[in-house]
Amino acid sequence: MRSALLLVVLTACLVAGLLFYFQWLGQAVVGNGRSLQPRDLYLQTYLAANADALEQPAGSGFTPAPFTITAGESADAIAANLAAAGLLNNTELFLNYISYYGLDAQLEAGEYILDPQQTIPQMAAALTTAVVREETVRFVEGWRLEQMADYLADNPTANIDPGQFLAIAQRQVVFDLTPYTFLADLPATATLEGFLFPDTYRVPPDADAVYLLDLMLRTFDRRVTAEMRQGYQTQGLTIHQAVTLAAIVEREAVVATERPIIAGVFYNRLGQGMRLEADPTVQYPLGYQPETDSWWKSPLWLVDLELDSPYNTYRYAGLPPGPIANPSLSSLEAVAFPATTDFIFFVADCEAAVSGSHAFSVTYEEHLANVQRCR
Repeated sequence: MRSALLLVVLTACLVAGLLFYFQWLGQAVVGNGRSLQPRDLYLQTYLAANADALEQPAGSGFTPAPFTITAGESADAIAANLAAAGLLNNTELFLNYISYYGLDAQLEAGEYILDPQQTIPQMAAALTTAVVREETVRFVEGWRLEQMADYLADNPTANIDPGQFLAIAQRQVVFDLTPYTFLADLPATATLEGFLFPDTYRVPPDADAVYLLDLMLRTFDRRVTAEMRQGYQTQGLTIHQAVTLAAIVEREAVVATERPIIAGVFYNRLGQGMRLEADPTVQYPLGYQPETDSWWKSPLWLVDLELDSPYNTYRYAGLPPGPIANPSLSSLEAVAFPATTDFIFFVADCEAAVSGSHAFSVTYEEHLANVQRCR
């Protein structure tokens, strides 16, 4: 009996000692408050035995390579794909590492650029934060719709079809405009010319023409502030009329600081019942020029100024039927807050220190002198 009792006591002490040891070991190594389960003990021992391998490059290559994790892909499948791509030599070590540290449930679907010279811990950490791949679209201020479509054709981006983009923008196909309240006064026959805000856009890889057009219209709505809209109202213009004038300012101005002055000149001419006589309003209806591969004919000849088009402000008073281009924010601001001057005329100043500057004048005689000076 004594021997049996002694054996029970010794066994209990041994078990208690082992439990205390494992608990201490788990806290020391795991350090995250979780209980050390049998599988944890196995993985801990396994990783300890492969500590040197965890400090070595995970793959055999030397060049970073793209890698994709698709939604719902298992850790085993991810490891196999890493190995197939030459990014991972030891799938077992990788899987045991991510399992022990709970990273197997954190591997994120998405696009990655992985370096095979990374260690397994570094690679595992990288695979928990996907890089969202984006495409970039850059529209220049003052472009007309056709130029935007040409750009999309020359720079294939995502799933954006340039033909569909142009057809929607020219309202040749049905496109719901009700979400865009600033287009409430848009004439039924008008295109979206002028309202596709020129900017640099980053779109997802699956973006289509509808996605891009919606993004551009919403950007216009955000960038044209309530103060600017009040400015248009103060000048007696609707948003459509304001954008129409801003597009002319955009095509006439080269120096940004002159835009409010040029806007002021046009307001003065409109106020006096004078025709705007702006070259871009002739260039717009003339359209594409195959000889120069340009949508803006330059120079214009006297015969061009006689073109019978409602856009031609040399022949018709007031604003043209709609915008001739998609203006920049600064031109839209210039129309909202024009400079107050007595200027009625302006012409390119060949003697100006700043290239693209204009010479402004109040009288026609002053204007003729400025013209003669640069001939």
